[in-house]
Order: sequence, then C-alpha cells, then structure tokens
Amino acid sequence: MAVLLKTTPLGRYLQGTGAALALGLMAGLAGALASPAASAAPTLSGGIIADLKGLEQRLADDPAGVEAKAESQAERLTGGNASDRWARALYLQLAAGAASAQNRPEEAADHLASARRIDGVEQAQRDRWLRQEIEQRIQAQQRQQARALLEDWLLRHEDVEALWTLAELAAADEDWEAAADGVERAKAADPQPSQARLDFAGGVMHKSGRLDQALAALEARLATDPADADAWRRAAAMAQRLGDPVRAAALWEAGWRQGALSGNDDLERRIELHLAAGTPARAAELLERALAEGVLEDSEQRRRLLAEAWFQARDHDQALHAWQTLAERSDAGSDWLRLGQIAAGWGREQTAREALNRALAKGEDEAKTWLGALSAGSQTGQGAAAEPGAGATDSPRPSDEGAG
Repeated sequence: MAVLLKTTPLGRYLQGTGAALALGLMAGLAGALASPAASAAPTLSGGIIADLKGLEQRLADDPAGVEAKAESQAERLTGGNASDRWARALYLQLAAGAASAQNRPEEAADHLASARRIDGVEQAQRDRWLRQEIEQRIQAQQRQQARALLEDWLLRHEDVEALWTLAELAAADEDWEAAADGVERAKAADPQPSQARLDFAGGVMHKSGRLDQALAALEARLATDPADADAWRRAAAMAQRLGDPVRAAALWEAGWRQGALSGNDDLERRIELHLAAGTPARAAELLERALAEGVLEDSEQRRRLLAEAWFQARDHDQALHAWQTLAERSDAGSDWLRLGQIAAGWGREQTAREALNRALAKGEDEAKTWLGALSAGSQTGQGAAAEPGAGATDSPRPSDEGAG
C-alpha cells in the first residue's frame, strides 16, 4: 500500500525542493509587510524595511550569507520594543527562507517556530508561519512534530487537506490506529474523496484491522472504478474474513457482471463462493453449464463438486443423477457408498441397494450396515429411510432409518 498520498497541498512538500519552499516563504515575507495583519503591527523604520528587501533580493545568489545576516539582525533585536520584536520576527522568516533554499528544512522550521513565539504578532500571521513550519517539518521528516502542529492548526481552521495530511503522516509512522482515526475525520469532512484517497483510506483501515470500514472504502472505490478486477477480488476476500460469505458472493457476482472478473479461475471462485454463501443450486447450475459447454475441464473432482452442490441444494433428482454419473465414471467404492447413503436417506430404496452393493463389492464394509438397515426397514414396513428434513441429516446414518 502506498502510505502517503502526496496529493494534498501539505503532502506535496514531501516531494518538494528547498528552493521551491524558499520561494513560498519569501512570498510570505512580502505578504507580511503588506498584509492586513501587518498593517496592525508596529511601524518599521525605513532602514529595516530596506534591509529586509535587500536581503530578500540576495537570497537566490547567497542564501548562506542571507541566513547569517538575518540571524544576526534577529539576535540584535532581541528584547527590544514592539517595533523591534516585529522586525525580529520578519528577519527570522527571512532566515527560514534562506535555510530552506539550502535544503535545510529543520533549521527553517526552527526559525519559523521562533518567529511564531514572539509577543505581539497577530494570530493570522502566526498561523501563516505555523503552516509554513508544518511544511518544513514534513520536509525534514519530523512527522511527530508536524502532526502536533497540524492539530494546533485544525483547532482554528476547517481544512480538509490538512486532515488528510494528518492521516498520511500517522500512516507514514505506521501508527495505524491514529491513521484510521485521521481517515475517519477526513472522510467526514470530505464527502467526495478522490480515487487516490479512497485507496489510501481502504489501505489504512485494513492495516488498522478495521476491516468493515476497509471494505466500505473499497466498495466506494469500485462504485467509481468497476473495471478493477483486483479490487473486486480483495473486496470479496475481505467480506469472507469478516464472516460474511453472502456479501462475498454478491461482490463477486457484481464484479462478474461488470466484466472485471472472467476466465476459468474466476468462474471456479464464483462457484465456490456460492457454495459458501448457502446458494448451492446457483453453484450447481454454473458448474453444470461450464462442464456441458466445455468451459471447464470435465474432471472427476468437478463432477464430485457438482454432485455435492446438488445434494446441498436438496434437489433429489439432480443430486442422485449427479452422484450416479460420478460413481459410474470413477467406479470408486467411496462414491458408490455416498450415492447409496443419499438414496437411502431420501427413500430411493432400489437405487440405494444397487449403489451399496457396488460399494460393498469395492471393499466398503460400511455398506453392510446400510444394507442391513434397508432390510430391517423393509421388514417393518417403515420404508428405506426418512427424508432429509424429517430426521435425516446431510450425512444420513443407518440409525436414522425407522427411528420413531
């Protein structure tokens, strides 16, 4: 599973370069000097403004020199008046841009954190620097700090992108419970997530063990991309792990109808899922058609599966015919015995005797017991055996016959 989406504004900084981030920080410096928040800030001297702009112009050619000068100026202004504190904050932002341009995001983030903590800075400006610091922490792979900062950001902002990024960061740390909680928060705020986000959500829920939600995410994905065969297979497998074979069979059928699932392997899986889901008649119909049309090889194993499917479906004629066909083909004592047992349980005495005698001739000693029970039933006039559903089970025993 791809742990990080890299599709959110913050997440993309994981792929960014220091130079690109520095440009964003410098745009922020210009904004800090001209924004409404800045207009409420203390007035800066013309010399400070000129110095800040001059350093900004040197940034592309001499980022190290700019950072050193900005740090020095910020240190010089420590403990000054309100104007000095505001100027110090702007020098720290400039130092952050210079550090970022040198691909040193951790130092850039530290400069921004220092700027945010200066007294007298408007909350709107603090939040701009907070967001930039988050970007730098992500770039520096300081995910725990970035997560804490994002939580702070989200206290004051409704930000879907930040919610997804928070989940991504938790997933990158393999903190699956936190990632799953983050995905739930993000999905609640994002009613139409992208395909990539649905995939990410499903992967996180699967990793966290929340299979029901993982399956829901996968089903949502399939609603928009029904051609993904692997996704249909994963969804059906997940439904089975959740103990819902009916849902698994329904998902496989949906994938088959969409044309995503096809071929012999998928057909056999389709049959198996119907058997597991308690729809054996449908499984038998599919298998019988596939054998008749030559889609699947007509093997003894598949004939045995067909016979058992018709038996589970309680279709007496079809089941007895299928078992008779199999026993004649394999001539195995166990198949004749099974036919005899089923026929006896369903009151088909003649078929039962013939099959049990063939089984006995093949060395199946258990057939003697069944033949004895048939004879006893005939002598008492109670018939061969009870019908399934009137005392017999899926594997009728001689003791069922004449009991009661």
